[in-house]
Amino acid sequence: MAIIEIKDLSKIYDGSQIEVRAVDGINLTFEKGEFTAIVGPSGSGKTTFLNLLGGLDDPTAGEVIIDGVNIGNLSSGRIIDFRLRNIGFIFQAYNLIPVLSAEENVEFIMELQGKTKKERKERSNELLEAVGLAERRSSRPAKLSGGQQQRVAVARALASKPKFVLADEPTANLDSRSAENLLEIMEKLNKDENITFIFSTHDPRVVRKARRVITLEDGKVMKDEIRLN
Repeated sequence: MAIIEIKDLSKIYDGSQIEVRAVDGINLTFEKGEFTAIVGPSGSGKTTFLNLLGGLDDPTAGEVIIDGVNIGNLSSGRIIDFRLRNIGFIFQAYNLIPVLSAEENVEFIMELQGKTKKERKERSNELLEAVGLAERRSSRPAKLSGGQQQRVAVARALASKPKFVLADEPTANLDSRSAENLLEIMEKLNKDENITFIFSTHDPRVVRKARRVITLEDGKVMKDEIRLN
């Protein structure tokens, strides 16, 4: 059963001179456990598509249905709560809270969810162990390398036990070794825990790992390829 259904999804921006169809009538479904890359040239609509999928932006037309819930019908307050409990986000810029330690950054989402201190501690320890940062749990972001910060971001994205994770260019600011390490961690989490990952990416390393590759161009799906990796 599909956990995400996208029906006739469009996002149109009215510029001063021309109408821009950033996303143009997309129809797709995603199943649980996918490891999918959304690819295409700059301006193809990848980031806009991910923002619509995560409820960070409102579509001009069409529907995003997550686990049977049409997120376009949710109020602004309810969509925030829905994202908190159902969707994990990994951004290119890490977006860690600088005054918090790695452990506290991971726990922050769970605190918003109302989890107990014991639950937060156990889950953050489990995730930091999974991403290889158990010994750096007390370090603040400024004391971590870019690759380590992005691994904390992965742990944070998984802290709420989301239905799926959206990753927007997660390897863009990393060196080759850090990028490969991060991808191996996410691939292992995908296979071991059946966590769904959907990437927006230009990185051929991400594309090689993906088991499904969706190519966008001018806001439209040009190719949808299933691979047997």
